[in-house]
Amino acid sequence: MPKVDQAPATASPARPRKNEPLTLTIDIGGTGIKSFVLSPSGKPINERERIPTPRKATPARVIGVIEKLAKMSPRFSRVSVGFPGVVKDGVVYTAPNLGKGWNGFELQAALEKRLKRPVRVANDADVQGLGSVTGKGVELLLTLGTGVGSVIFVDGNRIHLEVGHHPFHKGKTYEDELGARALKKRGKKKWNKMLAEAIDDAQRMFNYDRLYLGGGNTKFIKIKLPSNVSVVSNLNGLLGGIKLWEEKERSRAQSRPVAP
Repeated sequence: MPKVDQAPATASPARPRKNEPLTLTIDIGGTGIKSFVLSPSGKPINERERIPTPRKATPARVIGVIEKLAKMSPRFSRVSVGFPGVVKDGVVYTAPNLGKGWNGFELQAALEKRLKRPVRVANDADVQGLGSVTGKGVELLLTLGTGVGSVIFVDGNRIHLEVGHHPFHKGKTYEDELGARALKKRGKKKWNKMLAEAIDDAQRMFNYDRLYLGGGNTKFIKIKLPSNVSVVSNLNGLLGGIKLWEEKERSRAQSRPVAP
């Protein structure tokens, strides 16, 4: 089993300082919805909470779970959400591993109305990537869970990808060969073989400096990984929530007019 890089398997709660902005981070997965409250430095101030993802996970049901997690959490002033699908400007366009009703759903606006806090929503792989990358060179992250998520960073600048739905092997997609269904149906040996091919393909496709592998199914990795490939903790999907706000603040600063 490859050594897990970056965040530790467990996180010790930190004591918040008075009046500092605290971020409730939510990670929506195919089997569970998780949460932390983070300090401005990205330190969790409580133990991780988890509620199983509802069957037929419609927007109303998922928002209901997030409301429960918010009520279970310490005080917070803003919210970050990692969502398993394509998200642009807080609007969901795809949710292949959840229920119906997501296409065009304004998740960010709906959560701001319910939670009475500012909210940022991005793809879950993007958020995990924000919590994992160094910000130097070309860095690719692939998540191996219910489906296959992906994001690439160039010197810390995020570009969302949908590698999971691209052709990969004998007419099948990366998600067909590396998703949870493929793992269950074909077994770990075949899944690991496909993963090795995917890593090799991704190196040729993106010429990355570093590749990070995240998601719950990384625990089944048995192959020897190249020196520039590492497994990252699933906690990065929550710890990246603070980076989502830092990204917004950096974008605002760059868009301000320069004084003559």
